[in-house]
Amino acid sequence: MDFEFLEPLSRKWEPVSQPARIGWVIFYSAFLLYAFSNRSGYLLIDYVFIPIHEGGHLLFGYFGHTLMVAGGTLLQLGVPVMLAVYFTFQRQALGTAFCSFFFFENFLNVATYMADARAQELPLLTVGDPDFVEHDWATMFAQMGLLEHDTQIAALVRALGWLGMIAVVVWLWWRTKPSAPPEGTHALRPYSRI
Repeated sequence: MDFEFLEPLSRKWEPVSQPARIGWVIFYSAFLLYAFSNRSGYLLIDYVFIPIHEGGHLLFGYFGHTLMVAGGTLLQLGVPVMLAVYFTFQRQALGTAFCSFFFFENFLNVATYMADARAQELPLLTVGDPDFVEHDWATMFAQMGLLEHDTQIAALVRALGWLGMIAVVVWLWWRTKPSAPPEGTHALRPYSRI
């Protein structure tokens, strides 16, 4: 079997400057602090993904009711995954990290929605007729016979989101560390006059 399309993965990652490396790690650390201290259940970045979520219902609606209901979450998670794969093939660590980080950040939003499946206290958005709006996760959990476990599943998804975001930051720090000069060579020192 021919896997030529995987050839770009054998190339080295593009280098990242030390200031960029430090700046992005500070950004992600600040975002994690912001997310941890937020008690509303929604983060500012979630408003970027709401239209993507709603678009997923329209896109997957062509494939039947079940996929239409799941389509919001599928596209909400699928867009950052597809972008992360693109940047991985381009060997751009910063783009891969950014998209991967926000893939996992979406788990927090999805978990908030999941945990509301029985209570249904969250305001629901729709791109269709508001008289026919339904709670995605109440519908999906009911179809799977898991409705009574909504908060436990949500807690697991939320934990995976946190672990994933932290893992991405660790990966970025490790992946972009300056490489040591090859053995037997000396690092160039700037010339200075005395």
